[in-house]
Amino acid sequence: MNHWLVKQEPSDFSWDCFVSQRGTPWTGVRNYQARNFLRAMKSGDCVLFYHSGDEKSVVGLARVERAPYPDPTATEGDWVCVDLAPVRALRRPVPLAEIKARPELRELMLVTHARLSVSPVSPAHYALLLEMGT
Repeated sequence: MNHWLVKQEPSDFSWDCFVSQRGTPWTGVRNYQARNFLRAMKSGDCVLFYHSGDEKSVVGLARVERAPYPDPTATEGDWVCVDLAPVRALRRPVPLAEIKARPELRELMLVTHARLSVSPVSPAHYALLLEMGT
């Protein structure tokens, strides 16, 4: 099983909206590196849901429900999406400032590639972020 992080502006699609819809196709990714990460996702993989923008916090856990398939919102190009479903909110959001303050998370792609909307998370980083969210 792999672990991932996806980022979303809460004003566009918040965790609460995600939960109320009981999941969503994760469409609209138009960065090649992020697309390649989407292509590597498998059904059952664990996903951290991150609010970008002003909030900048990991807020919940999701899982990949459907492996990559062609993104229906793409009018051209070879873009993919996956279906994500919420699992649970973190007991407390994990702010980016706290993440950056932890030396053991300095290699997390959220820190090293801040503009990337989809990124892998190592099992150790995943476990630590979950611990920080309790």
